[in-house]
Amino acid sequence: MRFFVFGCGYSASAFVAKLGSSEIAGVTTRSPDKAAAFAAKGLKPFLFDGEHPGEGIDAALEGVTHLLVSAGPDAAGDPVLRQYRDRIGHGCARLEWIGYLSTVGVYGDHGGAWVDEDTPVAPRSERSRQRVTAEEDWRRVAEARGTPLATLRLSGIYGPGRNAFVNLREGKAKRLAKPGQVFNRIHVEDIAGSLLHLATRREGGVFNVTDDEPAPPQDVVEHAATLAGLPVPPLVDFDEAALSPMARSFYGENKRVSNRKIRQSGYTFSFPTFRDALPSLIGDAAFSPSPNIS
Repeated sequence: MRFFVFGCGYSASAFVAKLGSSEIAGVTTRSPDKAAAFAAKGLKPFLFDGEHPGEGIDAALEGVTHLLVSAGPDAAGDPVLRQYRDRIGHGCARLEWIGYLSTVGVYGDHGGAWVDEDTPVAPRSERSRQRVTAEEDWRRVAEARGTPLATLRLSGIYGPGRNAFVNLREGKAKRLAKPGQVFNRIHVEDIAGSLLHLATRREGGVFNVTDDEPAPPQDVVEHAATLAGLPVPPLVDFDEAALSPMARSFYGENKRVSNRKIRQSGYTFSFPTFRDALPSLIGDAAFSPSPNIS
């Protein structure tokens, strides 16, 4: 396999680390600092902002067998297709598989009911509507060239450096009481594992990559605090909580997301629930000592 990764953020970086630099033809980032960090790890980084073609990317795509797209869409559409639709759609002769990272937000709100890959999309937020459009654009490109496309719809992503322990440590953890509200989650290791599983099999289709246990968010915070021996934040009524408009919008969608299809494909989750994952992340609860200043 020879991969090119558009948008090497938190999730894609976990996949790149699992795969190893020898199988990565290149990764993109908007940040020169991140590009330098990728280069220090033996990767070949390219600066790409979605508004202009990135220098050297056309050449790097030559000989690529697998493409991972983790760059999110914007109001103008998918940034990768905006700049490389013809190159990907009619070039890249060796391309055998495309992976696209999307979100379970495309399903919208279902009042806590279960959804699966056959559930019609009904996005509520502008971000999710953009994702639906991008999914469809990638489907058309892949279908036209006859290349399998795996669309991974991800739940709330957590993992090292991004979890309830970090929020507790930084005093940002909240326990909000909203009766009946549940969310699914997914550990970044299982995003990477699912990608490798599907890419190796060159399997296409839509897959919900999400955990086994949709749960109230306050339960996760309480469980993490108990594990770390930290005070459990007080329970606050959702209607009275001070939240940003974006944070409040997340609570406007309530559903339970099935992962049956990815399991039936043969993938075994490393962290099927937050209860399995949190013990491995407890180091993130530690407070870092302040540096001495003389």
